[in-house]
Amino acid sequence: MTTENQPAKQRTIFSFEIFPPKRDMPLDTVYRTLDDLADLNPDFISVTCGAGGSSDGSNRRTIEVASAIQNKYHGVGIAHLPCIHFSREDVLSMLRELEQNGVHHILALRGDRVPDLTPKEDFRHASDLVAFIREHTGDRFQIFAACYPEGHTEAPDLDADIRNLRKKVDAGVNRLISQLFFDNEFFYEFQEKTAKAGIHVPIEAGIMPVTNKKQIERMVTLCGATLPRKFQRVLAKYESQPEALREAGIAFATEQIVDLLGHGVDGIHLYTMNNPYIARKISESIRTLL
Repeated sequence: MTTENQPAKQRTIFSFEIFPPKRDMPLDTVYRTLDDLADLNPDFISVTCGAGGSSDGSNRRTIEVASAIQNKYHGVGIAHLPCIHFSREDVLSMLRELEQNGVHHILALRGDRVPDLTPKEDFRHASDLVAFIREHTGDRFQIFAACYPEGHTEAPDLDADIRNLRKKVDAGVNRLISQLFFDNEFFYEFQEKTAKAGIHVPIEAGIMPVTNKKQIERMVTLCGATLPRKFQRVLAKYESQPEALREAGIAFATEQIVDLLGHGVDGIHLYTMNNPYIARKISESIRTLL
């Protein structure tokens, strides 16, 4: 994997997202995934964190896996940090541990609300977390943040969401990674609107290859992404043929990425769902275009 402390800005970034195994599963399961993903030489790999924060121990596994990416696989690991259920003390402790493990990249998120778990009042928004990290660590961390080409589901409209995004970027964000989308026109419109709003940090396009109809329908319900008609036809035709749907999903995602690269996108962030086969197929198809 790329070993620079900060991903390069003068070329198209290609990166992956993975998730740690559940607490009752051994970490070896994700390390086997990383064995394969590391060979694809991504610029970085981000590691998700459960929404429960320190209450469910998910941050512990995020740190362990991000540390392994840095120290075992000699790459760039990015630790997700969803703040809604973290206290200031939790965040400071996590920052210290990340630094001790050589991890200097964070994806700062508000995170999802967890039923029956009262949010803490320390960080109401991701912008609060970004400002807090900058206040306590200066420039020692590269801070990534999320953005939403079709608008956050809780925002009244896209313009309001972009105004809030500007606050987050102004608080000290270095780079943005988008929520998944399936229609590139939404992303291009989003790029235009963010530029007009004075947001000039690099924006990576988040792409999720579809391998399971129920899975993607659940994701779409959560994030509000629009499914184009041609994409719906793919789902309808192959929903009962798992291998065919997998290959069709890879083809659709590859087509998306090729179009994005043709438009000079800053980066591609592939939501791998811990599936090295899919990551490899797409990597092999687009590598010469990066």
